[in-house]
Amino acid sequence: MPELPDITIYIEALEQRVRVQVLEGTRLASPFVLRTVEPKLDAAAGRTVVELRRVGKRIAIGMDNGVWLVLHLMIAGRLHWKNRGAKIPGGRRGVAAFDFANGTLILTEAGTQKRASLHAVQGEAGIAALDPGGLEVMTSSAVDFESALKRENHTLKRALTDPRIFSGIGNAYSDEILHRACLSPVTLSGKLSTEDCERLHRAVIETLELWIAKLRAEAAGGFPEGVTAFREGMAVHGRYGQPCPVCGAKVQRIRYASNETNYCAKCQTGGKVLADRGLSRLMGSDWPRTLEELEFLPRR
Repeated sequence: MPELPDITIYIEALEQRVRVQVLEGTRLASPFVLRTVEPKLDAAAGRTVVELRRVGKRIAIGMDNGVWLVLHLMIAGRLHWKNRGAKIPGGRRGVAAFDFANGTLILTEAGTQKRASLHAVQGEAGIAALDPGGLEVMTSSAVDFESALKRENHTLKRALTDPRIFSGIGNAYSDEILHRACLSPVTLSGKLSTEDCERLHRAVIETLELWIAKLRAEAAGGFPEGVTAFREGMAVHGRYGQPCPVCGAKVQRIRYASNETNYCAKCQTGGKVLADRGLSRLMGSDWPRTLEELEFLPRR
């Protein structure tokens, strides 16, 4: 699932291409992607884009009449910038197209489980209704971070990825953050000292800043393609069995439901391997059955 760094780069690319441009129209290959009925999708047609905004892991495109088109890519949704009037890919992959005078934004989704969504909403109230309410970690203080982290007692893995607690962090970057902070993914948030919280806060900011910079350099002013949760240069995420870049120990994993957490035992757990059935049950009990369920937990 594209997370804060990926969404940030998508928005930067869209700023260059669609801001102050008129949306000529929207084509839907899959009617199921549209999750709202009011305002009508046509209310955005013929209107000028005046703002782009990240709302958690969503991309919000604001028009000059107060209508917002809000995209949630979920696990397999991706965006592509093509020549004006480009055809939506055939088969099950093509989802929607947004036509502008200078090009067309295509939404695709791999796989058979169609989870990507498009909402048309009116004004700030409509945007707020889609916002899970998590803390914006990049601009947060250490005090606010600790307060949000300890509001409920969850495993650190769950706390970091809960969109109602922190905005924009998902499965991939939470692994990287916990590795940088040298903290176990199964440590309960309520057990962290203020010093631990400050270290985790720094790790969040440093990790996200690092990957925003890397992805920005990779895009090099072009439209970001090849967006993935598994990137060359990651320390532990998606690297089960490979050497930790810090200590050389093999990266371990905990599997629970359809999810997986990667970590380095030497760097994060004092050498203790956590991937046993008991800890899988612990993670499972602290984690909804699917990423979609986690993403759409009701706002507190």
